[in-house]
Amino acid sequence: MIRIIFVKKSDMKKLLSLIILVSLSVTLFAQGNTGDAKVKTPVKPALVVIDVQNEFMKYMSDEKDLALQMINWAIGVARYGNIPVIRVYHTSPGYGPNPGTVEFEFDKSLAVKDDDPKVIKNFSSGFKKTDLDKILKEKGINTLFLCGLSATGCVIATYYGGKDLDYDVFMLKGAIMSDDHELTHAIENFTETVTLETFGFMLEHR
Repeated sequence: MIRIIFVKKSDMKKLLSLIILVSLSVTLFAQGNTGDAKVKTPVKPALVVIDVQNEFMKYMSDEKDLALQMINWAIGVARYGNIPVIRVYHTSPGYGPNPGTVEFEFDKSLAVKDDDPKVIKNFSSGFKKTDLDKILKEKGINTLFLCGLSATGCVIATYYGGKDLDYDVFMLKGAIMSDDHELTHAIENFTETVTLETFGFMLEHR
């Protein structure tokens, strides 16, 4: 007999977070094994904030205000955990937004700092023809948590660009946005995504 168990939505979120944590632990344990020695690979994370620029914010869906709050929450957790916050900006030659303009700058509500490493890109992926990979390697980073916009463009491109370079990459649920909230949620569902609570837990126990 097949028994169907109904799980509350709130309990399902907790269960999914636990599954992600267990999966991550298993992956890191497997990567750290050398012969008979069981060596755990240390998690060296960074928070990557992508393209939250004034020029693009006006095209985002009505969830953008909440996403901005979640990004700031993630930045606060990163500061508390003493991990790098990397700023990624986009400009298209001939189209802009041009560095030095208001349109190019991050939304003023974001708690980024001038001394946070800054990357300027011309392509969707933050890794394509930029110094992002170099900056991360210099800091010994092997795990990336992504937030920002657009979920359907530059964030997803940076996600797969990081995976191609053998980083462990996660989206931060609720901290990414696009012009279509349904597409944003779909991307959260088929990529490796963690809640901000899980993000904080992982930093605390790394």
